Amino acid sequence: MFEGSKENQKLLASFEFEPGKVEKGYTDRRLYINLSENKIEEKPIDLQVKETFTGGRGYGIWYLWDAVSSKTKWNDPENEIIFCTGPICGVTQYSGTGKTHVVTLSPETGTVNDNNVGGYLAPFLKFSGWDLLEIRGKAKEDVIIFIDGNKGKVIIEEVPGINSDTYLLVEKLTERYADDEKDKRNLSIVSSGRGAENTNLGILNVTWYDVRRRKVRIKQAGRGGTGSVFREKNILAIVTKYTGVNAGSNNAAYPELITKAGRRLTKEILELDHMQCGMREIGTVNLIDHMQNYNCLPVHNCKFGSHPDAIKIDSKVWHQRLTQNQAGDSCWVGCAMRCSHAVDGFELTTGPLIGEKVLVDGPEYETTAGFGGNCGCFDPDFILEANFYCDNYGMDTIGVSTTMAFLMECYENNIINKEITEGLELNFGNAKAALELIHQMAEGKGFGKIAGLGIRQIKKILVEKYGADAEFLQDIGMECKGMEFSEYVTKESLAQQGGYGMANKGPQHDENWLIFMDQVNNQIPTFEDKAAAIRYFSLFRTWFSLVGLCKLPWNDIEPEDNKQKYHGMEAAKVPEHVENYCWLFEGVTGKRISPEELILQSERVHNLQRIFNLKMGFGTREHDIIPYRAVGPVTAEEYESRKELYDQQLKEILKFNIKNKTTEEKVKALRDYREEQYQKLCDAVYNRRGWDSNGVPTLERIKKLKIDFPEVVELVKEYRS
Repeated sequence: MFEGSKENQKLLASFEFEPGKVEKGYTDRRLYINLSENKIEEKPIDLQVKETFTGGRGYGIWYLWDAVSSKTKWNDPENEIIFCTGPICGVTQYSGTGKTHVVTLSPETGTVNDNNVGGYLAPFLKFSGWDLLEIRGKAKEDVIIFIDGNKGKVIIEEVPGINSDTYLLVEKLTERYADDEKDKRNLSIVSSGRGAENTNLGILNVTWYDVRRRKVRIKQAGRGGTGSVFREKNILAIVTKYTGVNAGSNNAAYPELITKAGRRLTKEILELDHMQCGMREIGTVNLIDHMQNYNCLPVHNCKFGSHPDAIKIDSKVWHQRLTQNQAGDSCWVGCAMRCSHAVDGFELTTGPLIGEKVLVDGPEYETTAGFGGNCGCFDPDFILEANFYCDNYGMDTIGVSTTMAFLMECYENNIINKEITEGLELNFGNAKAALELIHQMAEGKGFGKIAGLGIRQIKKILVEKYGADAEFLQDIGMECKGMEFSEYVTKESLAQQGGYGMANKGPQHDENWLIFMDQVNNQIPTFEDKAAAIRYFSLFRTWFSLVGLCKLPWNDIEPEDNKQKYHGMEAAKVPEHVENYCWLFEGVTGKRISPEELILQSERVHNLQRIFNLKMGFGTREHDIIPYRAVGPVTAEEYESRKELYDQQLKEILKFNIKNKTTEEKVKALRDYREEQYQKLCDAVYNRRGWDSNGVPTLERIKKLKIDFPEVVELVKEYRS
């Protein structure tokens, strides 16, 4: 396969299968691989599992639940990594239908984790004949799994001694497995890198081939350390090959409904995107301007919500840097959103590829806000280099930047020093030190060994080894359940605080993004309004992961008259797009579905995931507590930065006499109030979700949802209030 290493390569297992026919969006079978035993099998999808959990992440969570015990650790061979498709996945007439959903136990949280990622993997996997790929065990040496969907063959090949970093690896694998230049578009590769081997922050990169650029492109399954599981199992890459994608590949029941939905959405995107979010021009980085304007941009470990230098990384800057008008910016066939932008010909200034001119996929908003604002490095070139190397090494840009911002605040507070960091001056804004730390993390060397553990484990080390103040670290360490926060300042949005804290896998915005509804538009003023929004939107967003969809075409574009026809929370649902999804589901599967039934499908999976957390020893109220930095100002410096706002709140809401009060006294009074408000929100959300006061789904709820399997009931009974 690779020059100079052929003598070490050997075939470990081979399996032939009948290329599967997709019927109404499903194949009803899964590809099971046990790397410890070099076993490859076809297994059915049980009909009850299909009817209960719909597909995608629902399948993944159920089969992982079945595979692990409460004692299983993320790096045990019995932990599985499961790649899921979904019934709508692979549709070419509607935007955003190419998502892969990945489920495994997380090295950061110790419990079930899910990711979604673009690229061509899931559609190719499904059209090859598989609703999901389930991988168990651990190979003795690095292996490549190759799935040829047209020839009906799976092989596991041992390939020791190959650099696992993504950038060069996927180019070589594309050359190796493609018959010719034209055939490269028929490959999708999953890879990671040395950073996933040496940190808990590993990601998966999933490819598609950009025909116009003649370059391999990548998207990331980013949160919770999924890539670290991948490399722990000694998987170098998964290569899936499939030729013949077309509008009929899903064998849909009613293609005319799919066409109807697709035409409506595509017309909106082409006519309105340039006036709304500009996804076709700059993608998610358009959010930088909005977050800066509304004091939601994380600056200096979320101490502040805006910064004068943010103009250096605003949307105008990225419009100039990102290559425009590229058809290859669609990470699945037929997506009119085209939001997967890239910078071409970027010259690296550090690291193993110094001097190389590379294509940088991104940056997305989260990467820009994390490295730019949160770390205080308002330099586009630094952000691009950090983006590239995190992707190349297989490390999560959110986890890395949020961890780095925490370490920078620790450094500036003398909790750590140059002796502990082994010479790194980790001040906010020190881009040189930040890049060096990224390289150290990837190599597992120097202070990078500690940084790569993630915030939760770093806090423990700083307290136990260096005598740091545990309460202060809890306040400023932006993690919950072990996962680092994504890049939004939530101090003035109680709903977003709850959206983060009560998210099943940890504080990631793909479950709830309510900051605009709550803080900016004031559409959900009461506890009940906020609880209703947290429940509804977490479930609606869950649904995308059951069927193989991307969230962005739902509400990053909307009908021109959406806000005239609908108001408040109803407008935020984008009802015409919900109607599109009902048409899509019926069009593919033949089953008519209402918006309420769509939510019910999600509720089953969402509740099972909460119960899965219980199985692994988490998932109760205490685990929904978030660091106070997410709730309000921790330090006097933070309070003083928005003194007028906080003083006004103390006077008008708390009727607190601020006269002659020190800043510290005001911080405490505000804290007592805001922490109480958060607990009241938890009460309201738990009640709305049908959970008890400890955040545990009730027996009545799980029976109503028809997920009252014996082992589920037995577990829930143990936690009854």
